[in-house]
Amino acid sequence: MPDQQHLARQNVDVVVIGAGPAGLTLAHALGELGISDVLIIDRDTQPGGVPRYSDHHGYGIRDLRQPLRGPIYAGHLALRAVKGGARIMTEATVTDIDATQHTIEVTAPSGRLTVKAKVIVIATGCRERPRAARLVPGTRPAGVFTTGWLQRLVHLQHGSPGKRAVIVGAEHVSYSAVLTLRHAKCDVVAMVTERRRHDSFSAFNFAARARWRFPLLTSTNVIEILGDQQVTGVQIQDAKGRYRILECDSVVFTGDWVSENELARRAGIEIDPGTGGPAVNAQLATSTPGIFAIGNVLHPAATADICALDGEHAAAAIAAYLTTPSTWKTAPLRLLTEGPIDWATPNLLTPEVLTAPRGKVLVQFTERRRLPRLEVVQGGKRLWSGFVPWAIPTRPVPIADSWLARVSATGADPILRVLT
Repeated sequence: MPDQQHLARQNVDVVVIGAGPAGLTLAHALGELGISDVLIIDRDTQPGGVPRYSDHHGYGIRDLRQPLRGPIYAGHLALRAVKGGARIMTEATVTDIDATQHTIEVTAPSGRLTVKAKVIVIATGCRERPRAARLVPGTRPAGVFTTGWLQRLVHLQHGSPGKRAVIVGAEHVSYSAVLTLRHAKCDVVAMVTERRRHDSFSAFNFAARARWRFPLLTSTNVIEILGDQQVTGVQIQDAKGRYRILECDSVVFTGDWVSENELARRAGIEIDPGTGGPAVNAQLATSTPGIFAIGNVLHPAATADICALDGEHAAAAIAAYLTTPSTWKTAPLRLLTEGPIDWATPNLLTPEVLTAPRGKVLVQFTERRRLPRLEVVQGGKRLWSGFVPWAIPTRPVPIADSWLARVSATGADPILRVLT
């Protein structure tokens, strides 16, 4: 799949940084529009992103309309991108973006490369916070993972994480970690979360715990990792201040996602303070003309098929930019949030752009609420109000984008807030 014969080529129409579902689907959609001069660059050994080493069902439901296992889904997306004319360069790391010159710097096994592109697309995704970023004290033994590294070990390297694991976190991805551990014949000692409830679907939680019989310890923190050469256990503290040691030989830190925004920051692109990723309008264009962003770099962390649909959505706007870059309009307004809302995206507002990806604006809350009612106001005028089915931290909820058509270009920044 990697194309190493065109390393000397420095000028392309579109360069995509990241060969996950968003980047690969974008390349396919551009090919459908007759744009085939597309180069996708990824630091991994093969294209496909996280699904490539997430060997369970549930991928492709919204974008391909069929449930697939992760590796099959990843391979299908990569094949479509190549058939559309895109070239994929793997084992290559983009180290810098020059937004003024529209160039990127790449380091590959064959050497350094400068690529000049009419359009640059950032599709770098997001990552889980590792143990160090969560400031969990204790020793530094072997056997501490994130879900991503666990899945790589088990599904790509066919290694063993151990025999007894403690999972930290109770998000969607935490239950994916359960599947991976059981595939490796590793028992789950407990799933530990500082929240009062799990943040996944109730069906996921019930099915996993009924099948594999592990406890969910809520309102509980891991306060120390034990062991010298290898993990021997973790010390936990519950809401009543009681301490307890769980014996295990591995610890998996799951979720708590952060945007892979380093390249966007280096390029001087506006960063949304809520998502931590590039601020974008409904076309997924950033604050810098000719630079777009798609996928989980914008909304850590939506499912793979939602990211893929970002790529499909952005294709038409990129094609329009390639045709008439001089007439491209920047977003004059910002979508602000108030109250228990962590972030919303798209968050740059161009009144001429009326349709968000899938016709939805994604909203993430900081606290759990039951059937909250939201409103969007601009200068005292209500643009929209409505109920959403859930308000659960770590689970973005979509709201209709119909209010985008009512935004005034000369008005104040609209505000999205929760009605009490």
